[in-house]
Amino acid sequence: MNLLVLGGTVFLGRHVVGAALARGHQVTLFNRGRHNPHLFPDVEKLRGDRDGDLAALHGRRFDAVIDLCGYRPEQVLATAKALRDAVDHTTFISSISVYRGFSPGRAFDEDAPLAEGSDGYGALKARCEEALEAELPGGVACVRPGLIVGPHDPTDRFTYWPRRVARGGEVLAPGRPQRPVQFIDARDLADWCVDLAEQRRPGVFNAVGSPSTLTMAHLLEACRAVAGSDARFTWIADDELVNARVEPWTELPLWIPEKDPAFGAMMLGQNRRAVAAGLSFRPLADTIRATLEWESREGGSHAETPARVATLTPAREAELLADHAASRHDARPIVNDAESE
Repeated sequence: MNLLVLGGTVFLGRHVVGAALARGHQVTLFNRGRHNPHLFPDVEKLRGDRDGDLAALHGRRFDAVIDLCGYRPEQVLATAKALRDAVDHTTFISSISVYRGFSPGRAFDEDAPLAEGSDGYGALKARCEEALEAELPGGVACVRPGLIVGPHDPTDRFTYWPRRVARGGEVLAPGRPQRPVQFIDARDLADWCVDLAEQRRPGVFNAVGSPSTLTMAHLLEACRAVAGSDARFTWIADDELVNARVEPWTELPLWIPEKDPAFGAMMLGQNRRAVAAGLSFRPLADTIRATLEWESREGGSHAETPARVATLTPAREAELLADHAASRHDARPIVNDAESE
C-alpha cells in the first residue's frame, strides 16, 4: 500500500508510521517539518502547510491517507479537495470530544449527539468529520479516541501514574477504587488505523478501552506490580478533592468527579463498533512497562515537547494526604474523654 500520513512525527503519528513500515507499506509524510524531523530518515517527506501550502501534494497518487493533524474544518476540507482524486480512503483521527456532553452515569456510543457550533476543540473536530464526509462520502473512517497513552506521550496524562507508583510510598488515589477508567495504547490504535487503511473500511468508531474491564484500582495495582514498588494507596473521595480545589484530569490524571455534570461519564464510551472492526488491546502491564521504560530513557527530559500538563507536585500531594489524615482523625468518635470527668 502507498500510504500518505499527514503529520506522523510526534506521538500517535510516529507509531502509525512505524506500524505501516513494519508491514512493508510505502509511506510518505506530509507536514511542516517542525517536530522531530530526524525521524524516519528513509521515508519520503513532503513539506507544506495545511493552512495554505499544499503544493507538494499536487499530482501525487496514494492508496490511502491517515490524517493525524486535522483540527479545523477548513484545513481538512482543503486537504480533502487536494486529494479527492488521488486517494481511495481517508482515516481521520478525531476525538470523543466531539460529543455534546457526558452526563453522569450515562454510557455513550457513536450515535450520541455531537457538539454544536465551532467553538473549541471538540466542536471543531465534529465539523472536520462533517466536512470530510461531505467531500468524500463513503470513503472516510472517523476514529474517535479518548485518552491515548504509552511511549512518547507528550502530555503526562497517563505517564504520571506509572512514574508516581514506581516512586513508592503513600500515593494519593483519586475517587472510588472501582470507578471505570478508559484509555488506549497508541501502538494498538496505530496498528488498527493501518488496518482500516488497508481494508478501506469507512465508518465512525469510538477507539476507547472497554469500560467494564478496567478500574482505577486495577490500574494502580498493575502499576505497582510492574514497578515492584512499595506503593500504598490512600483513596480520597471526589468531594474532598473538589473541595481542595484539585484540578480534574490534569493535576490528577484520569480523575474526573463522577457527578460532574459535563464530564462525569467521559470514561464510559462504548467500543463495540471498533472491536467488531478489529480493534484489539494489549495487556495493561505491557503499556505500563513500555511507558516506564520510555520515561526512564528519554521522557523525563521533556525534549520531545514542553506541553505536559501540570500534575500534582510531591509537596502538594503530601499536603493533601496530610489534610485527609487529619480530617479522618478529627471525625473519629470519642469513646472516652478523661478530661471531661
